[in-house]
This record gives sequence, structure tokens and C-alpha cells, in this order.
Amino acid sequence: MNITLTGSLGNINKELIGKLTSAGHQVKVISHSPERATAIEALQATPLIGSVTDAAFVSAAFAGADAVYLMTPPNVSTADVKGYIKATGQIYADAIDANGVGRVINLSSIGAHKADGLGPTGANYAVEHLLNNLEGVDVLHLRPGLFYSNFYGSIPVIKYQGIMGNNFDADVTVALTDPADIAAAIANTLNAPAFSGKKVEYVVSDLKTGGAIAAILGEAIGIPHLPWIAFPDEVLLPELLKSGMSAEMANVYIIEIGIALRNNSLLEDYYRHREEAAGGTKFEEFAKTFAYAYATTS
Repeated sequence: MNITLTGSLGNINKELIGKLTSAGHQVKVISHSPERATAIEALQATPLIGSVTDAAFVSAAFAGADAVYLMTPPNVSTADVKGYIKATGQIYADAIDANGVGRVINLSSIGAHKADGLGPTGANYAVEHLLNNLEGVDVLHLRPGLFYSNFYGSIPVIKYQGIMGNNFDADVTVALTDPADIAAAIANTLNAPAFSGKKVEYVVSDLKTGGAIAAILGEAIGIPHLPWIAFPDEVLLPELLKSGMSAEMANVYIIEIGIALRNNSLLEDYYRHREEAAGGTKFEEFAKTFAYAYATTS
């Protein structure tokens, strides 16, 4: 098949591209960065350099594609993260429709079952429905949890303050996902006979409480009693801003997600479908990789 991937050489595509090219697919990869072109070519894929906010570029990138993989790259400069997600989803939907793309895999998020979901989940709900309204297009929505790779951002706090934490208690359960498990789910779908209709699949590698996350990572880095601290929203937000995060990104991706975990709205639909979920790379395996990153970070 001819397949176009969004997401440049992020954590998912680094694992995905080789799985597709080795299966004989012709793969094109959208990236906003010209510096990524050589690395994409080294993976036997064709780079397409441009922005997913450029409707004409996206439509041209989807031309001739039998299948596309969609994700919305973070935009740290926007003052409206949710509007940006919805607008990008509309560009994708228009390009799919204009080019007659038959198969779509859309990276959504856990919690996207709610139209008014907190964080990016409500916007992802809207994008799912935009794609579901496309006639004659088979769509798979993948809903992952919090990426394992996000925990690399905790390294400075652990090193200099000796703590981990967020705006929820240590006994709150978090759905966690290894990006490699997402790549496997995408490749398995694209390498299999075509499915039909519109489907949702959760990709959750493990479930851990905040306290267990701190304990596992602490043990891996030689701090066996690393504490998990629950910060009030009004305390955490200024600290996120000091770290360089914009107020919009901090509120949408950190504060609101923590609230959704506290009020149990984020995982409620996942628990109804967890038996069919993809995934499998346990958090303890990631902890070994985290330990190496911790040891080599100054």
C-alpha cells in the first residue's frame, strides 16, 4: 500500500516506519522540519516537508495514499490548544475526502468518549466524529494513555528536589502507554486485511498508581523511597510556567488531565473495554530505559 504518516520522527514513527517499509509498503512521512528529511530517507521512506496546518500541503501529501496515519503534533505557541486540534482534524478530514483515502488510523486519546472531556480529550472526541462522518472510509481510532516517554520530563525534579508528583494523589490510577505499543498496533492494522467501518481501540500498556510509578522509577535509579507528592492545582501551575511551559499547554495537558483522573472521568470508558485493549510493555521494562536516561542526564 501507499501510506502517508503524520508525526515526523516522533516516538511512534521511529518504531513504525521500519515495520511498514519492511512489509513492502511505500511510506511517506510528513514533517515540518527539513532537518529530518535525511533521517526519514535512511528509513527507506519519503519525507514530505510542510505543516499540517497548511490545508493545500496536507491534501497534496495524502494524494495517492491508500491509508493515512493521523496525529496532531503539539503546538506550544497556540493560545487555543483545543481549537488547534479540531482545526487540524478538519484539515485531515477534508484531505481524506478530497483524495478518496480508504483507510485511516487516527491517534486520539483515552477519555475521548466524552464530548466535554477535560484536557485534549473533548477536542479529540470532536475529531473522531469528524472522521466518522466520512462516507466510504474505514477509520480506526487509537486511544492511548499517558506516554511512558513523558516521564523523562520528571528527571530534573527528581535530581534537584528528590520527588515526583502531579496534581493527583499517590493512590490515583493512571493508564500508561509505551509508544512502541502504539506503533505495533498501527502496523498490525495496516499489515492485516482491511477492516470495515469505524472502530475504537485502546492502547494501554500498564496501569499504575502515582505512588507505584514513583516507587518503580525510584528503585530503578537507586532512590527506593522516592516520594510521590500531590500538588494543588494552584501550586503546580506556577511551577509549570516557571519551567517554560505556556499557560495553555500546562492547563490542557497537565492540570485538566489531573482533574479528570481525580474525578474518574478519564478512564471510565477504558474500563468498559479493557479486555480488548492493545498494549503489553510493562512499566517495569520502561524503568530500565528511564534509569539509563537518568544516569546520563546532567
